Amino acid sequence: MRRFLRDNGLSLVVAGMFVLTLFGQIETGLHRYNHERAEHHQPAVALAAYLTTGHFLEATAENWESEFLQMAAYVVLTALLYQRGSAESRRIDGREAVDRHPRGGSRKRNVPWPVRRGGWILRLYENSLSLAFLLLFFICVVVHAIGGMRAFNEEQLAQGGATVSLGQYVRGAQFWFESLQNWQSEFLAVLSMVVLSIFLRQRGSPESKPVDAPHSATGGEAD
Repeated sequence: MRRFLRDNGLSLVVAGMFVLTLFGQIETGLHRYNHERAEHHQPAVALAAYLTTGHFLEATAENWESEFLQMAAYVVLTALLYQRGSAESRRIDGREAVDRHPRGGSRKRNVPWPVRRGGWILRLYENSLSLAFLLLFFICVVVHAIGGMRAFNEEQLAQGGATVSLGQYVRGAQFWFESLQNWQSEFLAVLSMVVLSIFLRQRGSPESKPVDAPHSATGGEAD
């Protein structure tokens, strides 16, 4: 067990933080939602019912979509572009292990099954990380749109206004305001990581260059 915890400590800790904060969001969101319903003289809802409301779905998916967009963009852009001096960039001159073509990899031990299979399965696997993030992003966009429409229509009904369809909501300013305000923050976070890693260090982190590396060292050049 001790070895398992050591070998998987990073994912276990982050997963634990995710679960705790998600439960915190659900608890506080339920309280806020029921408070708003009480102001409109509507009955409170139970936890299970709250998880299907637009209030919860919109808020959750709106944040998740921006995170998955950030990771998809980060994976793709770091495969295509360079930034001299950044720990997040591949070295500008020369090739790295991630550039190695998997041709011939089927002869190695313990290679992933798609590498042994080859063909279109291998080509798909070569880009599976970015494709997975993009798929999760689009799923969250759909859930965000559905949840946002539900929340908007519920508010409209409470105020005696007209409801809208999913298509109308997606074409409206509110959906794009909710999306773009999160998307721009994710791109700012990526930009900060790329630029700050040129000049600043964190000893022991793979996201940082060695403390004694020059500012001009890029990616693997700092090793």
